[in-house]
Amino acid sequence: MLRTLNELFRSLFDASPEDEASSEHLLRLATAVLLVEVMRSDSQVLAEEREAVLEALRDKFALNDDEVARLFELAQTEANEATDLHRFTSRINKGFSAEQKLRVIELLWRVALADDHLSAHENHLMRRLGDLLYIPHADYIAAKQRARDALNAQAAP
Repeated sequence: MLRTLNELFRSLFDASPEDEASSEHLLRLATAVLLVEVMRSDSQVLAEEREAVLEALRDKFALNDDEVARLFELAQTEANEATDLHRFTSRINKGFSAEQKLRVIELLWRVALADDHLSAHENHLMRRLGDLLYIPHADYIAAKQRARDALNAQAAP
């Protein structure tokens, strides 16, 4: 099964830039890989973090549960094989507007903050992703605060 997923990813990654459906899929996959990387950047992957990734994918791309599950599985496979983040962040930089990239950063913060603990590794990765996505520092901090506020609102009775 992993081989099939890898073959699918490879064929989509090598697709023509004119193929809009493939391009959209690659943007989704690149975003999902970054979410997975943040999820697993601390010492353990908790259910809250996993659910935050799944919710971010549902929210950002309006996918149904089956599509989210397949994208999440593919993103995990790709994240395991990735040697760097550049190919994913460059795809996002090319395909998303500044506002869309800022929304991605906010979703990444929701994953990082989902377990109510921000490890040094998570913080470092988030800073790096903010830089790789060319997010101005003030916008980066505002996205972090919006993510924190959204999580606090969810936790409130």
